Amino acid sequence: MNDNTPSTDQPLDGQPGAQGTAPAADAAVPPGVVVPPVPPLPAPAPAPYETTAPYTAPERVEPAHPGYGSTPTSPHGTAPTSPYAAARVSSDQPPAPDGGASGKVGAGKIVGIMVAAALVGGAAGLGVASAGASFFPQAQTVVTSGAGAVTVNNSDSVNQTTAIAAKVLPSVVTISASSGSSGGTGSGVILTSDGYIVTNTHVVTLDGASSDAALSVTTSEGKVYAAEIVGTDPTYDLAVIKLTDATGLTPIEFGDSSNLNVGDQTVAVGAPLGLSNTVTTGIVSALNRSIQIASSAAPEGDAQDQQNNGDRRSPFQFDYGQGQSPSAGAGSISIAVIQTDAAINPGNSGGALVDGEGKLIGINVAIATAAGASSSESGSIGVGFSIPSNIVERITDELIADGTATHGLLGAMVGDAAAQENATTAGAYISEVTSGGAAADAGLRAGDVVTSFNGYPVTDATDLTAQVRALAAGSSAELVYLRDGKTLSVDVTLGELTP
Repeated sequence: MNDNTPSTDQPLDGQPGAQGTAPAADAAVPPGVVVPPVPPLPAPAPAPYETTAPYTAPERVEPAHPGYGSTPTSPHGTAPTSPYAAARVSSDQPPAPDGGASGKVGAGKIVGIMVAAALVGGAAGLGVASAGASFFPQAQTVVTSGAGAVTVNNSDSVNQTTAIAAKVLPSVVTISASSGSSGGTGSGVILTSDGYIVTNTHVVTLDGASSDAALSVTTSEGKVYAAEIVGTDPTYDLAVIKLTDATGLTPIEFGDSSNLNVGDQTVAVGAPLGLSNTVTTGIVSALNRSIQIASSAAPEGDAQDQQNNGDRRSPFQFDYGQGQSPSAGAGSISIAVIQTDAAINPGNSGGALVDGEGKLIGINVAIATAAGASSSESGSIGVGFSIPSNIVERITDELIADGTATHGLLGAMVGDAAAQENATTAGAYISEVTSGGAAADAGLRAGDVVTSFNGYPVTDATDLTAQVRALAAGSSAELVYLRDGKTLSVDVTLGELTP
């Protein structure tokens, strides 16, 4: 090889080569050959992760929770977009590092995070405890205060009941009623942001003892309001009151009580024995249940559909609040109820029974008592009753609009079919029909046994009366009955129960 042999690391044509080198300075150039200038090497391309501008973190956007992504509107007002929308953590406040001095979060935000952890974790099939733990440092102890008054001392054990309580407590109030030397406490549920509250008639009238009791209402966060009665409905023991100068309250979200199953989760929220912000849990113990309760406020007109069941003492009593005792009275009402084993005690009256999503499924009204005991002498025995939310919604709509609510009238005297001589089936036995009444117009007659009304089974006279009263005056319903061993059905247009 001689000195004119091109170097292996030089381009043969004088252009930049694979190594990007120019010809050697001492390389021999044949005479007459012009060597063009070597162009500069191009600048290397920037790495894909490099940038000339300072890095800005993208804004955090919380995904909508399944089932709460829309803004439901009810006749009572507009529910919040999300049960924890007001408590979300702002996107411009990054979480503090574990164990840092700024690691404590505001109470409202903690409640919101807990709701997200429990409900989202449950929906995804994750353990709610681990879901809650992902939001908090392991060693952190948090005690919330303010709206809802939900206390959390161990973020690792946050569960769905905690989330339900955080959602529902701001919608439940404690009611104190007084008249002269008489008084008592009960609970109520917020229907609208401007202060319409549903409760029981026996709470605001001291079981019929007063028509103008002084009312004081305390919210879960400790605000106190005066209130006035908008309307009462003694037939179903419901009432609506209105808070004075109230704004920005949290309305309850209504659920559909007709979709419940036995075994569904229930949470009762109220003020038993005057202990506000109390939460108890259980399940739906029974559906299609009806009870007859002694009530001094019962309207005299309720006897228009009479029950000839003799003088039997009912084991069901209103859960009278602290300082309140049942008034002596011969009247009674029959109401359809949800039975639950969530602990309901005196003072829970008028409070909320909610489902596993924190939606209202009933207004707590009564408890069963041990034999020989009044509700003021015994506590919960695991048999409590709530008025279904679908009935509550209809009646409260009418009370807010008109100050009164209407109820259906069948126009018949009924008794328990099983108590009749030679009985072969349970049901409501018709012993007499009223001329010109709904039963007579539908072709019913004495001796018929009603076994179903409006799709609900009827096992006795109380069932039939309660279901008839649950409907508004003028409503139509299918009635199934037995006559001469044959099962028949007929559509009935109800009359109107008059006070």
